[in-house]
Amino acid sequence: MTLPFPELTAEEAASLIEHGQMLGCSGFTPAGSVKAIPTALAKRAAAEHAAGRPFTLGILTGASTGPSFDGALAKAEAIHFRTPYQSDPLLRKQINSGKVRFVDMHLSMLPQAVRYGFLGPLHWAVVEAADVTPGGGIVLTASAGATPTYLAKAERILIEWNANHPPALLGMHDLFEPVDPPARSEIPIFSVTDRAGSPICMVDPRKIAGMVRTQLDDECAPFAPATAITEKIGANVSEFLIAETRAGRIPKRFLPLQSGVGDIANSVLAALGESPDIPPFEMYTEVLQDSVIPLLENEACTFASTCALTLSPEQMRHFYANLDFFRKRVVLRPQEISNHPEIVRRLGIISMNTAIEIDLFGNVNSTHVLGTQMMNGIGGSGDFTRNAYLSIFSCPSVQKNGAVSTIVPLVTHVDHNEHSVQIVATEQGVADLRGKDPQERARLIIENCAHPDYRDQLRAYARRAQQGHGQLSLPDAFRMHEALLRDGTMKSAQFV
Repeated sequence: MTLPFPELTAEEAASLIEHGQMLGCSGFTPAGSVKAIPTALAKRAAAEHAAGRPFTLGILTGASTGPSFDGALAKAEAIHFRTPYQSDPLLRKQINSGKVRFVDMHLSMLPQAVRYGFLGPLHWAVVEAADVTPGGGIVLTASAGATPTYLAKAERILIEWNANHPPALLGMHDLFEPVDPPARSEIPIFSVTDRAGSPICMVDPRKIAGMVRTQLDDECAPFAPATAITEKIGANVSEFLIAETRAGRIPKRFLPLQSGVGDIANSVLAALGESPDIPPFEMYTEVLQDSVIPLLENEACTFASTCALTLSPEQMRHFYANLDFFRKRVVLRPQEISNHPEIVRRLGIISMNTAIEIDLFGNVNSTHVLGTQMMNGIGGSGDFTRNAYLSIFSCPSVQKNGAVSTIVPLVTHVDHNEHSVQIVATEQGVADLRGKDPQERARLIIENCAHPDYRDQLRAYARRAQQGHGQLSLPDAFRMHEALLRDGTMKSAQFV
């Protein structure tokens, strides 16, 4: 098939990009990520560095990418700036060592930050496509991410035409960008199934510098099987939502669900899908994982609005083999819309996300280990949590074979504060923080969610804490974390 724009090799495309430039790239956990051009850029960077010349880039994506993108560029030390989210181990080390500037952003805020000019000029959009028309129409692949904004704002465009994604994806996307203030009006999405935009991105064809043919799977690895702990967390969340429905605090027809990424999220969705007391539900979320596909097929989930199909290669092939079925049940939106606070509040989303640690006030740390070491980023969890009908955070009560309690006196970094977090769930139980003062919150979190090995310590801390409106002991707040650093376990912390 003849391409409608100049055909380039990945190396030729990479040669057009200059040191210091800013790239806006498709890809969202890591669905729809470009792969060939970043790999070629990494090889070019390595050659430039070997010759004693600098070559680094600023990289914007939708969210995380895969080994052929963040992994390859990090290995080549080719990134000097990265936002809004990443999950590559080597890139994480470079961020935490200060070699790479990383800006952690709410995913819904990134596209408008680009449009507003807050991140400077965007030199290139490098995006993956399932189809391209001579007039500049681009059919995206397995994600929408921030790609429409990058295509609109970039000075020039490079396209990877990936034959693994069929042109028949046309119609799966709903690409809508709000008008910028002061002319912005409401986003016309009033139900999960509504569409507000275009199925295709239209760009000025004069900006397209060339196209690279590829046939590469998305680098979405399947998540680990459920464990007894994640299954118990899923059961606890499911039982809580059933009780809320019976009490009339959730409508009998239920409400749309948002689910974060990972093993716990999969277990929660599995428990909800298997429960005869949970009616068929819709999802308004940012990521669809493998676990959602059978829920759609057995009609436990009737419709899913998402930003990305974060499916394993095997599950992606199944999805495309049954595209007519899924086309009626799935829509792909840009992250600015999938995560938009206006729509989350309007639809009454039940948000379900995971935490690194949770404190006795109900504050959640979802990004930093011991307050300093960035893991991946806040992602979209804040977009949903702050505006949800119900905001739920889950995690195991202990980590590292029991050496770490995830329930602590005070989190070392706050991503979601006590005013936004309503429900805390571990395998031990559920703490409903709605309408509770700080003393009541502390008691519920300790007794319902903390591991039995740590409850006495946490009770002792609460007794020592200054009795004001909040319970805080400045000398003791990080004693458990100090014990972990000193002794390798939080169990040695003492409150006497």
